[in-house]
Amino acid sequence: MAPRRIKPSLYISVDIEADGPIPGPYSMLSLGAAVAGQQDPDGFTAADPEERTFYRELRPISEEFVPEALSVSGLDRERLGREGAEPAVALAEFTDWVREVAAGAQPVMCGYPASYDWTFLYWYLIRFTGSSPFGHSGCLDMKTLYATKAGLPLRAVAKGTMPRELLSRRRHTHHALDDAVEQAELFANLMAWRGPGSSPPR
Repeated sequence: MAPRRIKPSLYISVDIEADGPIPGPYSMLSLGAAVAGQQDPDGFTAADPEERTFYRELRPISEEFVPEALSVSGLDRERLGREGAEPAVALAEFTDWVREVAAGAQPVMCGYPASYDWTFLYWYLIRFTGSSPFGHSGCLDMKTLYATKAGLPLRAVAKGTMPRELLSRRRHTHHALDDAVEQAELFANLMAWRGPGSSPPR
């Protein structure tokens, strides 16, 4: 019997900015994504995170927002109401982009932490396009990845406690594309890292 061919995984770092804790009552205001790299049976190959990127700012879908959440991104809801992309259009464009960059591979969303960004991203994809290019479970949490490799409880993990060589040298700006690129570099470093005491990734 011939061995089953394993499809490569194409990891896409995604960051979103939103004006509240959950989608539906609150809105995803911006979406940034950057290809972080590809993994096949021979190992992981990092990508230049600035080479293949996606960014959109979206029209809010409700009048509700949490001022503290909105202030994190600094985005202007009134401006987005006039100039932001329609969610159905933006998410269809995002789906097309994911399928294009992941041709021949299985796309996997990765985030830090993935839980918040995935909640909004998946809800928006299903609500406005009816499907997800990542399936229903194609996400990987970088906090969990680090905790597993470092042998730490998840609650003990924060970027400030990670070895400095794992972190991107880019600033975390709360601009969705900037942060997606920054986190793509963190992901590539984590994939190369063998755990505490190992040589830093190149």
